[in-house]
Amino acid sequence: MAPLHVVQRADEAVYETPEEFAGRSSGFRRWQPVDEAGPSVHMGFGVCELDPGGYVPWHVHAYEESFYVLEGEVVCETSAGAVLLTPGDYGLIPFGGSHRWHNPGDARVRWAEMLAPQPRAELDDLFLVDPPLRDPGEPIRLDVRDPRTRSFGHIEPSNMEVDKQSQDQLAVSASMRTALLVYSGITVKMMVDSDLGADLSTMFMVQYVPHGVAGAHDHPFEEAYLILEGEVEATLDGRTHRLGPGDIAFAGVGSRHAFKNLGDGPVRWLETQAPQPPGRDSYRFARDWQYLRDLG
Repeated sequence: MAPLHVVQRADEAVYETPEEFAGRSSGFRRWQPVDEAGPSVHMGFGVCELDPGGYVPWHVHAYEESFYVLEGEVVCETSAGAVLLTPGDYGLIPFGGSHRWHNPGDARVRWAEMLAPQPRAELDDLFLVDPPLRDPGEPIRLDVRDPRTRSFGHIEPSNMEVDKQSQDQLAVSASMRTALLVYSGITVKMMVDSDLGADLSTMFMVQYVPHGVAGAHDHPFEEAYLILEGEVEATLDGRTHRLGPGDIAFAGVGSRHAFKNLGDGPVRWLETQAPQPPGRDSYRFARDWQYLRDLG
């Protein structure tokens, strides 16, 4: 049986200009360990980088694009305007949304990128388009407190700390629209979901305290993980891996996986899912069914 999971290390990352942007962009490259090459069938996930002065031209695509800025500053232009994004900012480009990327600074910028449904070369599902009739204007800095901010948000590591969920802290985080989920030494904060306008995927932040554990389980959807801080022991389909910052893992439908923080500090990662989880039975824990077997 073909493997249902993928593990790729940061030191093995290969950044290349996507074929659809070859000769049409400047300084743009992507590392995409999760794509139609398999075993994923629902998503494309990876990391993009853009050199100083670089750009990605105006385009639209037949899939949702959610993103999370890892380093540097980048301008995202849409027909609604231009926004200057910095580390910790995230957002959603909807299905068919016209947009452009530009790096106006003097340092490289990197962002994680989630695409769903999965882009496929044979479908020709990305199109270069003319700029919008109205100039997006000068970029503005993201203001997550402004109620007119509908497609973007911001998250900090402190947003994952249980003892820092004060009103002052929540007031500067667009993620205040959802509660911090806490269980078994794990905290989860939603970022991109249906509340932000996504229909086909989710993006959220996960943090484990020292000795935090998630037992073996699987899902009726796919997941990808980008480790941001600390080290985690990840067991995927019976194979154990030690993952650190910059590493990416993927678990397909039915891929049994478990996580354990063996360090003395927190481990934190960005996680994505496609399709969006169902209203019920999105987790299938092995321990529950073993309990049933033990009842005889």
